[in-house]
Amino acid sequence: MKRIPFIVLTVLLACGTLSAADTVKSLKKKQAELQKQMNTTNQMIQQTKKDQKATVNKLSLLNENIKTQKQLITTIGQEIDALDRQIANNTKQRGELQKELERLKADYAQLIRESHYAQLQQQPLLYIISSENFQQLLKRVQFLERFAETKSEQARRIQEKTAQLNEKNTQLRSNLSNKQTSMRAQQREQDNLARDERRQQAMLAQLKQQEKNLGVKLQKQQKQAKQLDNRINELIRKQAEQQAKKGITKEQQLVQGDFEKNKGRLPWPIERGHISGQFGKHKHPVHERVIVDNKGIYLQTPQGGDARAVYKGEVTSCFMMGNTYAVIIQHGNYRTVYAGLSNLYVKAGQKVETKQKIGRIYTDPEQDNKTELYFQIYKGRDILNPSSWISH
Repeated sequence: MKRIPFIVLTVLLACGTLSAADTVKSLKKKQAELQKQMNTTNQMIQQTKKDQKATVNKLSLLNENIKTQKQLITTIGQEIDALDRQIANNTKQRGELQKELERLKADYAQLIRESHYAQLQQQPLLYIISSENFQQLLKRVQFLERFAETKSEQARRIQEKTAQLNEKNTQLRSNLSNKQTSMRAQQREQDNLARDERRQQAMLAQLKQQEKNLGVKLQKQQKQAKQLDNRINELIRKQAEQQAKKGITKEQQLVQGDFEKNKGRLPWPIERGHISGQFGKHKHPVHERVIVDNKGIYLQTPQGGDARAVYKGEVTSCFMMGNTYAVIIQHGNYRTVYAGLSNLYVKAGQKVETKQKIGRIYTDPEQDNKTELYFQIYKGRDILNPSSWISH
């Protein structure tokens, strides 16, 4: 079997190590993001009303935490698998280095053991002056020089491989230590998950007992949501009709084109938080027979959070509905809607930039201090799923 040159083997194995290292690095980054998300959710849990009473908001936040914990546990498991691959890869490299080192040492020992070379080391001058003629003397001098270079090169390679072997041993110790740390973190998160799932079941059972009273509140909320949707639809319809009559300007065409190009990459309309209500039809978390039909998405954030524009545009409407405000921003033929604001930072006719703050999000004391933004996207008069447009 043809032996692979050692330098080629080293490069190939090193590439595998770099790939595995990059995987662990990216997984660590993802874990940090998930942990940050859990910290935000825990902050919102702490901001709910300070009592033991179960609420739909508490259950929703707990569900979000459980979902994130499961993602974190999965990611830690992936990291452990990647570390196992690193350990196997480094163990293989260490074995190859050990074999190469032993071969180099054997070659060096053989070089030294040969009697002729041994004599040369002990009496090199005698070996030179005992030459029969000048030509032989020159050859012997050249031979001694090559011998010295060969011996020095062998010693250098032995030192180099010894250093690489020591580095590989250090990497292995680091891999094993990181794996143990990750396994402890995974077990800790699994314990936290089991605790939260027990709390989830207890809270759900408690809410089931209050289902009748909760149903009355739900009907009120759905009525208010429908009224808001109708008001927004009416405003969007009027604005779309006016735009159709006037036509779209070149500036609006450019904004519209850029808005479309950023589909799936638009920033969130909140700085921190999570999607607490998905677009479209889905079952209510407590009332399983009730189907909720959202015309936008709900995003929950810690108290004091602000809504921000997902893209540059012009504010076309600021209006009040109940005790909160809503803002409509035009981006060419597209419009974004931000509802559930306690106060505004912008006014109609004002141009805004991407991520510019447009208003403080209302904290509702009647809904367990929930701070939630209602966000919509329209193209003309057609409503779109915002989840397809914001970054993930």
